[in-house]
Amino acid sequence: MARQIRIDQIADLMEEEVQLVVKLTALEWAKGVKEKTPVDTGRLRNAWQTNIGKFEAEITNNVEYAEPVLYGNNLPPSWGGDYKTRQGTVPGFPDLIGKEIAVTRVPRFIAAFRRRN
Repeated sequence: MARQIRIDQIADLMEEEVQLVVKLTALEWAKGVKEKTPVDTGRLRNAWQTNIGKFEAEITNNVEYAEPVLYGNNLPPSWGGDYKTRQGTVPGFPDLIGKEIAVTRVPRFIAAFRRRN
């Protein structure tokens, strides 16, 4: 049986849904990126920080070599112009994880919310 929602409840319900989708998406992305972050000393992997607000989330890593390792940009001279990690990581993997979550997980989050009573 479909749940009954009064018209004056729609805005609150949608706000709740958006907040939940933002939270679940951010946590899923942070988990995936942290798991895929290459490890030498563990400093880069442990530096991920997640701040989830009402309608937005911010996931950051302030380690100075995060950009070269995560995206292959601004490679240090010691790398000789070649992107390389011991784990064979693909440059730009955080964006690939985000796209995967957007296509596969976000629709599931929304569907699960709508099935709730």
